[in-house]
Formats: sequence, C-alpha cells, structure tokens
Amino acid sequence: MINKKADIATKVGFGQGVLEAARLNPHVLAIGADITSSVSLDLFREAYPDRFISLGIAEQNCMAVAAGLALAGKIPVFSTYGVFSALRTTDQVRISVCYNNVHVIIGGAHAGISVGPDGATHQALEDIAIMRVLPNMSVFSPCDATQAKLITRAAILELRGPAYIRYGREAVPDFTDENQKIELGKGQELKSGTDLTIMATGHMTWEALQAACLLEKKNLSVRVINIHTIKPLDKEIILKAASETGAIITAEEHQLHGGFGSAVAEVLVQNHPVPVEMIGMPDCFGESGQPSELMEKYGLTAGNIVNAALKILERK
Repeated sequence: MINKKADIATKVGFGQGVLEAARLNPHVLAIGADITSSVSLDLFREAYPDRFISLGIAEQNCMAVAAGLALAGKIPVFSTYGVFSALRTTDQVRISVCYNNVHVIIGGAHAGISVGPDGATHQALEDIAIMRVLPNMSVFSPCDATQAKLITRAAILELRGPAYIRYGREAVPDFTDENQKIELGKGQELKSGTDLTIMATGHMTWEALQAACLLEKKNLSVRVINIHTIKPLDKEIILKAASETGAIITAEEHQLHGGFGSAVAEVLVQNHPVPVEMIGMPDCFGESGQPSELMEKYGLTAGNIVNAALKILERK
C-alpha cells in the first residue's frame, strides 16, 4: 500500500522545479502571460526578477519569443493554462519551436477535468493528443507534486529539444518519494501483479493505486505502472506488462481519442496485442463543477477502473 504524504497541487511542483533548475543554470528564463501566480511561476519571478519576462495575454507572441530566446542560447520556460499553451499556440509550437528543435519548456497548467469550476473553456483535455504528434516534442505528465518538481528540473537541465509538461491546479495526493529515480522516457512500476496491469498517467495514477487495492480484496493481483513520460513512450515496460499479465487498462484525465491510451494501444497492436480497456473523457467537453463531482460524472475514479478491470478479465 502506498500512502500519501499530503494533498498538493502538481502546479506547485512545477514551480519548484523551475526554481531549482534556475539556481543551477543561469541561462534559465521564464515568460509569463498575465497569470503568473496561478501557474506557479511567481516563485521564479520573486527569486529572479531580472530573468522574468511578462508579455501579457499574448500567448502566440510568448511562444515565438521563447523560440527566439532558445535560438540565442537561453533556456526559456513558458507556462499558462494548457488550453492556451498547447492549443492557442499550436502554430508557433509546431514551426518556431519543434521545426527548429529548440529547447523550450512549455508548461500546460490546469490540465484535465479536475480544474473544476473554470469549465469547458479552460479544461485542457486535448493537449496530450496535440503535443505528442509534433516531431521533436517530449511530453510529460507527472503523477504528483513531488514528481512534477523532479521531472520539470530534469527536463530543463537534461533535455536538448522542446518539452511539454502537463500539470493541474487542484490539490491531489502527493505520494512519491523525494529521492525517487527519475528517468525521462521510462515508466515506473509502483505495484507488482500478475492478473492484469493498470497503466496510468497524471492524476489518474493515484486512482489506479486505489483501484488496485480494491481489486486485491477480490483476490486479484494487479500491477500498477505510472507513465510520467508519454513521449518518448517506454515500450519496454508496456510490452513486459502485456506479456506477463495479458490485459491492460489505461487511465488518463484526457480525451480518449489520441491520448495516452491511444499511444499505449499503438505499441501493443504492433508488437503484442492483448485486451485493452481505456479510462478517459468520452469524446465530450467538460463543464463547471467541483473537481470530485466532475471526476465521478465522467468516469475517472478508482471505481470506474475496478469496473473496467472486471470487464477486461472476461475478455482475457
């Protein structure tokens, strides 16, 4: 059983990771788009005001400036809500950032349905699909605040090309070890099991762990894998799980079409086909509401994963 340490928003980890990387590399800069504190870049702004650039509500311009700074040898970090950083700026990300393969770190805040009351216009539910198809782009979706900090720091200091880091606003269970080994591009087996595998990303990883505990009470042995790097995807851990457990459930706080589950299915269908069930947004927009209510309404809870597990065992 993995226990949580506290409830902390993954955006806090992102901000801490940017700050730690900036302390280690003076070339790290940050770009704000008028919502600096709500995406946790205020930590950086307060520590390094001379390395912070505020360009206002002009996201496409922010992305173009970030590309220019990267071409000039800087390491720019730009963050705003994921619906803006991944969708509104897609042309600039594709041509200015990815085509040039420059080291720009893009923060996609308020990702998923759990942003809650902000409603459909501000719930980033398509960002994984868009970002993962862009050449040269790496895509990260940390499971908690601790991991968000470590992945953000590593992406800034270790990568050479563009990276998109997805994170949320609401406080969620923080349960991973501060001293965990982070390997960009590698998944993490959080729990062993032989009957089936639950692969989750982002906030859904905690739900996957809770589902595994519920299934254990039904005498089922469930493997849980956290995929914090959606691109490049860890094919080895996916195929190992498919071979050893014979059934896979994917769980994401994102549209089912083109998202994390689709990425896993692409690997399986080409290499080791097994029964797959996908948990995610069912091809619809979200709405305003409390995060827990929305997660329940759209089938993004441990209970929904349990139901999918019982269903997939009939197909196995």
